[in-house]
Amino acid sequence: MTKHAIEEQPVINKLREEYFIHLPEIRRVMEYLETEVRYHTRHVLQGLEKHEQLVIKSHVKDCESAIQSLRRRQEGGIFDPEKLDSYSLLKLPDLAGVRVLVFPRSILTEVDRALSTYFVDWMHDPVPVGRGAMLAPKYRGKCEDVSRSINAEYQIVPMLIGLFWQVEHAAIYKPPPALKGKADSAPMEKMRADIECALLNFEAEYESFVRGDSPRSSDVE
Repeated sequence: MTKHAIEEQPVINKLREEYFIHLPEIRRVMEYLETEVRYHTRHVLQGLEKHEQLVIKSHVKDCESAIQSLRRRQEGGIFDPEKLDSYSLLKLPDLAGVRVLVFPRSILTEVDRALSTYFVDWMHDPVPVGRGAMLAPKYRGKCEDVSRSINAEYQIVPMLIGLFWQVEHAAIYKPPPALKGKADSAPMEKMRADIECALLNFEAEYESFVRGDSPRSSDVE
């Protein structure tokens, strides 16, 4: 263990203890959020055509991911043991979360409208793509009926993008030690953006086909 890792250990120990104290509460928030999302999108699900899909997935951020996420938010990406009492996982915006996967992308607007009407006080923090365009709506807030301390988020994501993210998360965002500094290189980041744009363009072309429109050129950059 390096000197730096040894110095950080008291902070990490404190955060791990905090995580497991709050884990039952985090799970309650996740279950509540998923239930509300399912309820307020039920009319969309019931009205889907055979080729359309809406899938809801919920998750709780695991302990080590939470600690790493908090570390990345610190200056220099390190914990200062002299500021032990200032660190808390409760500052993270996404200890509990729900992702709504939709196909094709046109369903996204209807789902977004339905959920925004209910989660009126949640902050919109969209995932961008290309020249400032929005890839996926993302909202953050609290489910105060079950917790006033746990922050949660929900996303509405084009399904093909969401499935790609599942692979990308393990391969690039959280790569094995041997690939640290390589998987998140500039060429890989560009390739990731290119793939996202290609998937969005595929969905746009597919929707044009379903509507019976004439073929169109790619328009996501």
